[in-house]
Amino acid sequence: MSKIQEVKEKVEIGKTKLVAGLVQEALDEGNAPGEILQAMVDSMSVVGEKFSSGEIFVPEMLIAAKAMAKGVDVLRPLMAGDTSASLGTCIIGTVAGDLHDIGKNLVSMMIESAGFTMVDLGVDVPAERFVEAIKENENVTLVACSGLLTTTMPALKEAVETIKASGLDVKVIVGGAPVTPEYAAEIGADGFAPDAGSAAVKAKEMVA
Repeated sequence: MSKIQEVKEKVEIGKTKLVAGLVQEALDEGNAPGEILQAMVDSMSVVGEKFSSGEIFVPEMLIAAKAMAKGVDVLRPLMAGDTSASLGTCIIGTVAGDLHDIGKNLVSMMIESAGFTMVDLGVDVPAERFVEAIKENENVTLVACSGLLTTTMPALKEAVETIKASGLDVKVIVGGAPVTPEYAAEIGADGFAPDAGSAAVKAKEMVA
């Protein structure tokens, strides 16, 4: 079995203590950091699917995310060189009235590994707080707003509209279980991602 395959399997089952070493071995074998990262993203997609279908639960998903974080730590210095310059700062948060943070935390980790500096505002973030954070931080290029409940869809709309109305030059990406590409377009977001892996790809595209 290739080292990349091993990394993939160990992330999926959340072997936190083994992943960093395996990532290093995969690098030593000559695999590109981007390939190894992609393998871990693929693992997390599998984990996400298992979670959605009820095969695994929140603790398993968090352990897998933690295992991936260990791998990303090994890759980060190499990936930073990969992106030539930082893609800027990304402000991320779950919108007002919503206390879900697992999806947001995964997305944050993935966008960071794509080359952004992350500022995480946490959960239940009022629309104005996103605008304040853009002003408080340097070189903000992207704001990621997450909403996991149908009841917080209006708060997601308000967050996007408030950021857009501020006149600040940033792109806004949205996501979360009830969010569709159509809804994202309707509320004026610049981008939408169905999961953490595609959020990282989309984020990079949006500011490139």
